[in-house]
Amino acid sequence: MKTLARLTLFAALALGCGREEPPARLPSSATAEPAEARNAAAAENAGVREVPARPARPAAPADIPAPPDVAAPPADAERTESGLASRVLEAGTGDRHPGPRDGVTVHYSGWRAENGELFDSSVRRGRPASFTLDRVIPGWTEGLQLMVEGEKRRLWIPAALAYEGRPGPQGMLVFDVELLSVNAAPETPDNVSAPPRNAERTASGLASIVLEEGEGDRHPAATDTVRVHYSGWRAEDGELFDSSRSRGEPASFRLDRVIAGWTEGVQLMVVGEKRRFWIPAALAYEGRPRGPQGMLVFDVELLGIGAVQ
Repeated sequence: MKTLARLTLFAALALGCGREEPPARLPSSATAEPAEARNAAAAENAGVREVPARPARPAAPADIPAPPDVAAPPADAERTESGLASRVLEAGTGDRHPGPRDGVTVHYSGWRAENGELFDSSVRRGRPASFTLDRVIPGWTEGLQLMVEGEKRRLWIPAALAYEGRPGPQGMLVFDVELLSVNAAPETPDNVSAPPRNAERTASGLASIVLEEGEGDRHPAATDTVRVHYSGWRAEDGELFDSSRSRGEPASFRLDRVIAGWTEGVQLMVVGEKRRFWIPAALAYEGRPRGPQGMLVFDVELLGIGAVQ
């Protein structure tokens, strides 16, 4: 397993800053990792001493030649006002286009238009990549929204929509992308701005309501590792800042390695329960350089509990 620098508490909790999405905002072999690698990294950074080994990778092609039209888009390519050009290689089977906050799972290969150099490919690695469209380069954010599930499309992304002025491959980039699936971003709750009158409240200021009853009677302890699905919004403006549901995979971490509002709140839950939390700033990221500020609202589903030895 790669040795990763320890994430901030926000990253360990929300997996949304500096995890599977590219630091340089592009799917790449060093960033848009497969689900097993992301979950292992999250567990490692959350303090879990042992994580499952990755399953063996299926055979993948040793090399992927550049398309014959890699140097420039053909005359019949679709073009947008931003300068993005694309061509459908294979029609999709669905009719829904992802939105800018949705999560997608894709297979892709990327070449530099200047010389046809292959600089990254999930196909060559033998595993698709998953990420949310607001965490990648603008050319991907725009281009993937043109697609439907099952579609294969070639994108010619001008430098201004890629890495111009930033680390990463320079110049126009060409990607062949297959959209495998779309995970819709959750809608903002109607009561995101403040907890309702019937919310449970603790002495610390944490408020919550049960959205769906759980199945058991065991509550996790602070030293337990929990497996959850979650979505988080800023109470001030309802902005969705992270969601495991958009990524299409749950997160695992130890409760004493995350923000205080999570450590306290998730201990109120039992497996199978869904709960909405209003976490005041003092129990979240107040005074910390990274992480969303102000009161935060999380919808959490507790999927499982596992004690750390």
